[in-house]
Amino acid sequence: MDRPFIFINSAMSADGKLSTKERKQVRISGKQDFERVDELRAQADAIMVGIGTVLADDPSLTVKSPERKATRKAEGRDENPVRIVVDSSARTPLDADIFRKGEGKRIIAVSKSAPSEKVRDLEKKARVIKTGEERVDLPELARELKKIGIDTLMVEGGATLNWGMLSACLVDEIYTFAGNVIIGGKAAPTFADGEGFTEAELLKLELLSAEPIEEGVLLKWKVKGKRN
Repeated sequence: MDRPFIFINSAMSADGKLSTKERKQVRISGKQDFERVDELRAQADAIMVGIGTVLADDPSLTVKSPERKATRKAEGRDENPVRIVVDSSARTPLDADIFRKGEGKRIIAVSKSAPSEKVRDLEKKARVIKTGEERVDLPELARELKKIGIDTLMVEGGATLNWGMLSACLVDEIYTFAGNVIIGGKAAPTFADGEGFTEAELLKLELLSAEPIEEGVLLKWKVKGKRN
C-alpha cells in the first residue's frame, strides 16, 4: 500500500454531533475513554486534524501519559507523534498549541495557492507540504506521508476532514465513542459533513466490536469500501 494505515477516532453525541452549533467542544467522554485515546496517540506515527479543529479547539495533540512518552523514547521515537494540520490556505496560528506544547515534529499541509508569506512563516515552525491547487490533495498527501516513514496515521477530525478522507476512500478503520448526550441542531457538525454520498455511493462498513464504556459505547468499524 502506497499510503499509511489510516483510522479516524472520534467522540460524538448519541445523535452523531461532534460539538454544538457554536462549534464549541463539548465533553462527551470520560476518563476511561481519554486513556484509550492517549494510548492510540502513543501508538500512532502521526496525528492529523483539519484547520477548523485547530481554530475552534486549539488542541496540542500530545501524548499525556508520562509512561507512554517514556515508552516512545525508549523505542527511539519522539515523545509525541508527528502532528499534522490540513490547512489549504495556511491559516494555522503561529502561537497554536501544536507549536507551543510538546516536543516532536510538525507538518502543515497547504495547497499550492496558499499565500506565500503565510507559508514562509509556517516553515519556521514546521515542515510544509504543498499538494493540490486550491485545496490540499488528500490522496497525494497520504502518499507523501508514507514516503517520509509514517505507517500509521490517526485522524482526529473535524467533520470536514473526516468527510474528505472518507470520500477519497483513504480510511481503513473508524473508532467512534457515542456518549449519553443529545446536542441536536442542523448547524452542529456531524461526524462527517461535506456534500454527502448518494445512495449508490454509500460506504459499507463491517462492525469489528461494540464495547460499553462508562456511560457510552465504543464502536469499531472496518471500512469495506463503496457499497456497489
